[in-house]
Amino acid sequence: MAPLILITGATRGIGFAAAAQLAARGAQVIVASRDATRAQLAAEKIERNTSWLTLDIDDPESVSAAAASIATRHGRLDVLANNSAVLLDHYQDLDHLKPETLAETLKTNVVGTLRISQAMKNLLEKSPAPRIINVSSGAGQLDGEPQSWAPAYCISKTALNMLTQQLTAAWPDVMVNSMCPGWCRTEMGGDNAPRSAEEGAGTLTWLALDAPHSLRGSFIKDRQAIPW
Repeated sequence: MAPLILITGATRGIGFAAAAQLAARGAQVIVASRDATRAQLAAEKIERNTSWLTLDIDDPESVSAAAASIATRHGRLDVLANNSAVLLDHYQDLDHLKPETLAETLKTNVVGTLRISQAMKNLLEKSPAPRIINVSSGAGQLDGEPQSWAPAYCISKTALNMLTQQLTAAWPDVMVNSMCPGWCRTEMGGDNAPRSAEEGAGTLTWLALDAPHSLRGSFIKDRQAIPW
């Protein structure tokens, strides 16, 4: 039976590239977005092995409806790829960061990820080898030189890595990992990034289909564990 994979924020960039790669490998992929039109168009562009779902991870009712839809249509979920994220303070420094901007960033990048993970837990438990992949960033690493770029985004990705650890501890039967796609040419990453979205998505595809299920609680880049 082909693995069933839900990717949030999958209408563009790394999420869309991963959806296309996974569908090409024979997985059944659900492209999710809060914009129904964009979700449908993305699924139609990939064509094979792909369906779409309206999902806003910031909206509890939307999340509940998405979980109910997957339960009715499929009865299980094998992989949840938490790719949805916002970057609201691209060129701000910490002195000019509004607390409200940090709160808004954390609401989506961390709280929303927790919300959708909790909502999908019962469906993941029906999989023989359930996996959660949290798309994080090297910007959230505590290892390395401090950086002042996009402080709210960086803080949120550090928190997302800790959420990965908490989920790993709480749900021992689920393979939960964070990943760093690297700096990619996407709407968020910009045109000067050295990697394509497809290159960044490669790690997600590997974690979804190929990585050993014993790999848990790690931060992965290019199929290798890296420091947090």
